[in-house]
Amino acid sequence: MKTKEQVLTNSLRETLKAIMQKEIEKLPKTLEALDTKERLNVVCKLMPYVFPKVETVNPKEGEPMQW
Repeated sequence: MKTKEQVLTNSLRETLKAIMQKEIEKLPKTLEALDTKERLNVVCKLMPYVFPKVETVNPKEGEPMQW
């Protein structure tokens, strides 16, 4: 049996999902309405959600180094 808090949390999540889906569908038009500087700022802020984070890889002792 779900508690009242669990029901409210699930309802809130579903509502937020629906809001986000609508906003994502409107994103191309929203971006087009921005000036170049604002559009680049938004795109840069969204990049971490699209591309994996680049991490520095250091060779360990005994591993061949290829350039």
